[in-house]
Amino acid sequence: MERDKYFRYYVGLSALFIAGSAAFFSVFGLSKLFAGASLSVIIMAGSLEFGKIIGASFLYRYWNRIHNWLKIYMTIGVVTLVLITSAGIFGFLSNAYQGATIEFEKESTKLLYKEDRLSQLEEDKIYLKEELELSIASLPDNYITAKRKLRDDYNPKVLELNDMILNVKQDISDLKVELVETGVDVGPAIYLAKVFNTNIDTVVKFFIFILIFVFDPMAVSLVIAYNRVIEDTVSKVRPNIDPALELKKKIKKLPKKKKLVKDKPEIVEVEEVIPVVDASLGRGGIGGR
Repeated sequence: MERDKYFRYYVGLSALFIAGSAAFFSVFGLSKLFAGASLSVIIMAGSLEFGKIIGASFLYRYWNRIHNWLKIYMTIGVVTLVLITSAGIFGFLSNAYQGATIEFEKESTKLLYKEDRLSQLEEDKIYLKEELELSIASLPDNYITAKRKLRDDYNPKVLELNDMILNVKQDISDLKVELVETGVDVGPAIYLAKVFNTNIDTVVKFFIFILIFVFDPMAVSLVIAYNRVIEDTVSKVRPNIDPALELKKKIKKLPKKKKLVKDKPEIVEVEEVIPVVDASLGRGGIGGR
């Protein structure tokens, strides 16, 4: 069918895209981890990524024809490289997340500081008013002038605190606006954090683990699947043929030679069998060794 004809190309392209993407993210993630020798790490990790794909294909094709020790070592090597690739992807995505949220974290830290400062100023204002009331209450009722003087002394302090509180509130409002603007890049993560009643880091970490769980294992699985599709395609084009049957057909098609037989004047056609070299039966053709 036409659909089956192009299916192997779809499998191959999907394996190429996913494996290539996983290799790209892993290689550059590892280069960020070892920034002191990034070029060397890129070359090393890139060669290992290519070897992982070839190793997985080799194991699938020659599983029943290789020694057990080689089978075990290459299986462990492929699985280890899958884990290394997943670690590299985790590093790449984590670095991208931190780069997107660094300004957001700065503004969030400033906002927390301003909110703490506002709470402290409001507590100071309450304490100052209570102190004023206690001082006034400690004076006799006929000390009107003294009470007025106390109020005059405390009023500048209260006004100063009010100005400070207003300034901090203005700063908090500005910071909230900046948080909205800088939080656009991580807006979905903020929303999910609110939905699940957790912090943004936990949400992002959860999604990164989901991605690396299906990313590189899916790439290796699709590479093996592509090898399987290729085998099926080849078996349909070249079906299994019995070597002995093919040899008999070749013998029947050999040319016949005319020979003179002694004591008989007539010429008799005798079928002469010419030895045939067939790789499947060994050297020397029929009866060869």
